[in-house]
Amino acid sequence: MMIVTTGYSPEEAELLRASKIAEQAGIRLVPRKRFSIPNLFVQYGADAVLIVTQGKVRLFREDQPVLEYHPSMGYVRAKRLLRGEPDPMIDVSRAQEGDRVLDCTAGLGTDSLVFAVKVGPTGLVRSLEASPELSVLLREGFASYETEKTAVSEAMRRVEVIHADHLDYLRSLPDNSFDIVYFDPMFRKPVYDSSAISPLRVYADTRALSEESIREAVRVARKTVVLKEKKGSGEMERLGFTPDARNHAKITYGVIQVD
Repeated sequence: MMIVTTGYSPEEAELLRASKIAEQAGIRLVPRKRFSIPNLFVQYGADAVLIVTQGKVRLFREDQPVLEYHPSMGYVRAKRLLRGEPDPMIDVSRAQEGDRVLDCTAGLGTDSLVFAVKVGPTGLVRSLEASPELSVLLREGFASYETEKTAVSEAMRRVEVIHADHLDYLRSLPDNSFDIVYFDPMFRKPVYDSSAISPLRVYADTRALSEESIREAVRVARKTVVLKEKKGSGEMERLGFTPDARNHAKITYGVIQVD
C-alpha cells in the first residue's frame, strides 16, 4: 500500500497538491503529524510513502534509496535534439513531428521525454508504467520539473502518464492507433551499475517481454515497433526485431518496420 503525506509544517499549496495526488492516484492521504519517515511505514502499514514538500515529490520505500524525479540523460539527449544532433532511438524509430508514440515501459520517463521533444506540440507521447509508485512519481515530475530549456519543460508537460500493464493496454487499443510503439524492459541483467537506474529495479516488472506483447504492438503501430536492449541478450532474435547495425554500444535498439 502506498500513502501520500507532506512535511512536518506544510504550506497550503503542499496540502492541496498532496490531496490532488491522492485523489488522482486513488491512494490514501495521511497527516504527517510528527512521524519520522521510518515511523510512517509502521504507523500506517505502508509499503511506499510519497512525501510532498516545497514543490518536490519524493518516493520512499523501507531500506531503499529515495527516489525523486530528475530527467537525467533525457535532458542531455533532448538538448542535443534541439541542436539538430542525431539520437539513435529517434533515428531507428523514424519519429517525426506530429507522431503519436506509445512508450510501454516508462520507468522515469527518459525516453518519453526525448520522444516528446521530437514529436512536438502537434504530436502525442503516452507513457505506460506498471508500477503504481513510479507512475505517480513520473506524472508529478513531468508536471512540475523545470529545466533551463523552455522547450524541454513544455515537452514534459505534454507527456501523458498512465498506470497500466502494457499488454492489457495494448489489447484495448484499435489497430494503427499510434505511429510508434516503444519498449525498454530495463535490462533485467544490468549492463553496468547506474546510480540513476539501480534504485528503479525494486519497482521494475522483471518479466521478459512476451511474444503476444510484440504482436499487439505491431497491430497498434503504423510505422515502427522499437525495442531497447542489452546487445547480445538474444531478445532481438527471440522477439523478431532487426538490430540497428549502426550502433556498436552495449545498449542497442531493434526495430520492426510496420509500414
